[in-house]
Amino acid sequence: MHKNLRSLLTREAVFRLTVMFIGNVIVGLGIAVFRYSRMGNDPFTGVNLAVSARTGIPFQVFQILINLCYFAIQLTRGRKLIGPGTIVNAFLLGTFVDFFYWILSARFGKLTALPVQFVCVLVGMVITSFGLSLYQRSDTGVAPYDSLALMLDRDLPKVPYFWCRMFTDGLCALVCFLAGGIIGPGTLVSAFGFGPVIHFFDRHFSEKLFAKHCPQKTVRKG
Repeated sequence: MHKNLRSLLTREAVFRLTVMFIGNVIVGLGIAVFRYSRMGNDPFTGVNLAVSARTGIPFQVFQILINLCYFAIQLTRGRKLIGPGTIVNAFLLGTFVDFFYWILSARFGKLTALPVQFVCVLVGMVITSFGLSLYQRSDTGVAPYDSLALMLDRDLPKVPYFWCRMFTDGLCALVCFLAGGIIGPGTLVSAFGFGPVIHFFDRHFSEKLFAKHCPQKTVRKG
């Protein structure tokens, strides 16, 4: 019995890690579609670009610094959210984004039609939200920024997750605007759309997926 249980837990761990990795790949694709639309970045990327430009700190350096600040919060308030998923998201997500953006640009060229750009924004939001739902619900660790909404969701049990996500994304969009950053339809759609759409995928797909394949561990509700 002990051997079978250990084998089951091992299979569950592999399943969770696999879904986490796939989720990050999907997030990379979604952000690449956002970038390809040329109608604004997601709030986290947007605020980092704006503040780095205003302070003169190179974007790559500023992104690392702000992630370290968020990681300090995660380390003290959400240590259980740290894991392999945190590392994969921090070090590989940018590579996934660049890879998919290169494919889109090479295959379809530069977008010029406004309706197609708007469609890209909506598609990017849905794809990114689906990936975020998968890798967050895998419970293998989440990125420092994404953990903020999850910690708020935990500390405010009467507030649905999507409101917590809308708060963190909306705050980033506001700071981006105040810092003189570019606020486009993509920024606004992701700021106020990620929360509800992630919540939708959580309830109707991700939680059911892990409840079915990982019965030994209760799937955390958002």
